[in-house]
Amino acid sequence: MLTLFQQIFTYDNVTFMLKGLGMTVVIALFATILSTFFGTILALIRTYATGKWKWASALVGAYTEFFRCTPNLLWILWIYFTVKGNKIAVSVFAITLFTSAVMSEIFRGGLNSIPKGQFEGAQSQGFDFLQTIWYIILPQMFKKVIPAMVSQIITVIKDTSFLKMVDVAEFMRNCSVVMGSIYDIRGMMMLFGFEALCYFVICFTLSCVVRQYQKKLVTA
Repeated sequence: MLTLFQQIFTYDNVTFMLKGLGMTVVIALFATILSTFFGTILALIRTYATGKWKWASALVGAYTEFFRCTPNLLWILWIYFTVKGNKIAVSVFAITLFTSAVMSEIFRGGLNSIPKGQFEGAQSQGFDFLQTIWYIILPQMFKKVIPAMVSQIITVIKDTSFLKMVDVAEFMRNCSVVMGSIYDIRGMMMLFGFEALCYFVICFTLSCVVRQYQKKLVTA
């Protein structure tokens, strides 16, 4: 068993797999940043676009429901075979396209939980609509949605494994390359355990950091 372990987890193999893990983190990070940005804009439009701008709210609603009700893998495959460009950029774009819709619903729930009186109070202090959104509404909204947002970020990290299907050199794909040289079921189980451990460490660490941050917000 020790010999088998040494055969699988050589310096070259471990370096190769961890390089893929680094790519997973990079893709997830960029996709999260972009999805947070676009998700916030979509949520604001759907929540506050009224009157002559109501069509924009309906359009965002259609986009959100369409992507939330279809699999992320479907869009990764579709984007990969229709959009030409750098594999990493295309991967980030595909995940962002889907995740922005999910993030927008998370943020819309946060926006709807903020009392309407916040706008009246801000207006009485001389704030216009954009100032109210930037200085008063968004800070409160982000504090309220931290748990749901982190849950979605963890999902993004795990969903990068779908990129294996389009041969992007992320963690699961690199691990599969290593697995291709293993002809022992015990070795495969070791490698599966290594993959699970790496995902767990990243996602659990993220959860713990956010929990500590939330405690600070409560006691502040």
